[in-house]
Amino acid sequence: MSNHIETTDVTITADELNLAGHLRVPTDRDGPVPAIVFTGPFTGVKEQVAGQYAERLAERGFATLAFDHRNFGASDGHRRQHEDPAGKLADLSAATSFLVGHDAIDADRIGCVGICMGGGYALKHSAFDRRIKALAVVAAAFNDPKVMRTGIGAEGYRQMMSDFADVASREHATGEIDVIKAVSDDGEDAAMPGAEPFEYYGTERSAAPGWKNEMTRLSVRELLTTDLAIGADFIGPTPTLIVHGRTDGFCSPEGAQDAFDRIEGTKELMWLDTTNHIDLYDQSDYVDPAIDRITEWMAEYL
Repeated sequence: MSNHIETTDVTITADELNLAGHLRVPTDRDGPVPAIVFTGPFTGVKEQVAGQYAERLAERGFATLAFDHRNFGASDGHRRQHEDPAGKLADLSAATSFLVGHDAIDADRIGCVGICMGGGYALKHSAFDRRIKALAVVAAAFNDPKVMRTGIGAEGYRQMMSDFADVASREHATGEIDVIKAVSDDGEDAAMPGAEPFEYYGTERSAAPGWKNEMTRLSVRELLTTDLAIGADFIGPTPTLIVHGRTDGFCSPEGAQDAFDRIEGTKELMWLDTTNHIDLYDQSDYVDPAIDRITEWMAEYL
């Protein structure tokens, strides 16, 4: 285990946007080291979950890169607090390119780790970017529009799409972006309603300078329509580790099992006896074994 880490503020260019990142590199290295690019939860910034995982993995001897996706935190993006699935995948490609070109990094030993919503993005990115040699996802959201429609009901899903279309028309006509809270525990309209996400994002647990408690309303449409689970059909033969909680009301265990079953090649599904989704954000009883297994996985396959 390395306790000597140099953390540097870096800028990654993606689609002429500047993305702000934290690059952590072990200082007691002998030549280029393997690296891991991180992507974290919906609404998250680099100082929160992704950054905490990145720091822990850097302590284990990997170079790590956690960054703010476009529209969030300290990164560029004109439609602030807006979930942009295609943009996030482009960001991950640019971040991978950044690592490939860095003198301290072994370009042939790059992995990817995604947590929560980032798990789905990490899966899809790694499935189509052959520079990623190993993948680990934690409490991942394997978004699939068909599953979303089944859960909501066909008519309800179509009505939601109609409502979102009205929002898009109104925004186009007025130039004003419809914004809602990211989290709320009092029944107010929010992208992630309810007590559980508020327990993390609405309290000091998630305190970070770049995080804002707001999202565009149309970000919810992106959640309901983007297909990240398809990455499971293409990720093989890249070794893939899925770490998931047995109790998770936001990213279902059934979704994790389904994604795992769709993967061909080297794979592992590690179950942890969580009490909720956000246990795997910052609770040591769950994060510690996740970090331990990710370390072993990346050490074996990078």
